Amino acid sequence: MSTATETHDRTGDRHTVVPAPGNTARLLRRWWPAAALLVLAVAPYSALPLPGLLDGPLGSPGSLQLLATCLLFGALATGYDLLLGRTGLLSFGHALYFAVGSYATNVFLLEAGLPFAVSALLGLCSGIVLALVLGSVSLRVTGIGFSMVTLAFAQAGSILVSRNPGGLTGGEEGRAAPADLLPSGLVGIEHTANLYWVALAYLVLTLAVVHWAVRSPTGRVWEGIRENERRVEVLGLKPYGFKLTAFVLAGALAALGGLVHLLLTGGSTPQTTTSDFTLSLLVMVVLGGSGTRWGPMVGGILYTWADHRLGDLAGSGAVADLPAVLRVPLSQPLFLLGVLFVAVVHLLPGGLARLPSRLAAVRRGPAATETLPAVQARKENGRP
Repeated sequence: MSTATETHDRTGDRHTVVPAPGNTARLLRRWWPAAALLVLAVAPYSALPLPGLLDGPLGSPGSLQLLATCLLFGALATGYDLLLGRTGLLSFGHALYFAVGSYATNVFLLEAGLPFAVSALLGLCSGIVLALVLGSVSLRVTGIGFSMVTLAFAQAGSILVSRNPGGLTGGEEGRAAPADLLPSGLVGIEHTANLYWVALAYLVLTLAVVHWAVRSPTGRVWEGIRENERRVEVLGLKPYGFKLTAFVLAGALAALGGLVHLLLTGGSTPQTTTSDFTLSLLVMVVLGGSGTRWGPMVGGILYTWADHRLGDLAGSGAVADLPAVLRVPLSQPLFLLGVLFVAVVHLLPGGLARLPSRLAAVRRGPAATETLPAVQARKENGRP
């Protein structure tokens, strides 16, 4: 297909070449991820001020720390969507594998005295093994039973961490990793840019793994399981093995995220073991668009940014000076996040990922948004 149109004068001579609008749009859709990645990669070198979005310039340590956290949770939500959006598994225990990646690495560092690289590898393997063991048990049941079993495992893990067995977890205070045990290039304010690039690399890796897995033959079976598991069984396939593969892969990506979180925060925190943490991932996925390529990432980034920025807004003097009828709700970040979530779900069914297609449909007019059943009914009634 030609990507341009030519204009001629009366003698037939060619003068100009004008790009076809449709092909230009396709090129933009194809290459915008590479452009976005380039912008994110060079962000630490920028001093661009973004008032309202960030407290300081784009490349300042505080801004990079917030952006790195947003990228981390964008990747974590993308990995969680392997279960929820791609396979149709509603797990309430995904935070457990994230916490294991962080705590296991920390324990190997502090108790065994192993180098960080070895500890990180063992921490990742711990998350994978735990996902394999618990997944093999949880997937023996389906539907709400599966969700309840994963919730029970997550609650057990959270209680275990809070009890601080053998002084390994630090209890409710968590456990910090001494700076001298972490890579020197990833410790200190002066190395915040390096931590940011680590979070960006984790996001790129997660997106690549999820994209490859979804487009593989196994990913097509996941789609069939999500739509109709019984039909997959009729075709002679065993859904259990495919669901366990998705469970372990999502758990491995979460454990890797726990390693990145350990580097970003300099320690392990018990908040990452709670079921509320998994519920936050669920909100991120639904907010961005479950089962879409970019939706969970966008939802994770937006939710994390809003969580931090709305917390600052709630404690600001501008809110404190408002009348009580406004000050009370605006001083609660969770209330503001809840309002944002309800608004997006109500106004944008399918999440933020559906926004471009809906805007395009509005520009095309009412006829473009007419559903297929409506078109068929109109034809059956003899109307044009």
